[in-house]
Amino acid sequence: MPAKKTADAAPELSYEEAREELVRVVRTLEQGGTTLDESLALWERGEKLATLCQEWLDGARQRLDAAIDADQD
Repeated sequence: MPAKKTADAAPELSYEEAREELVRVVRTLEQGGTTLDESLALWERGEKLATLCQEWLDGARQRLDAAIDADQD
């Protein structure tokens, strides 16, 4: 679970789910064909998903560091 919840970034998503949705958002933006409003909404969603993924990774790093520290004690 992420260390902190990101507002409106669907914190109920797993890391893998958030990453996959982020990939879909990026592909859609790269393909084009969306209106400016749609593109902005996708960009905002992508930013939230990227933040959520980073929080998951940061939490995993903290857990790993804690486990390593516990093993060294």
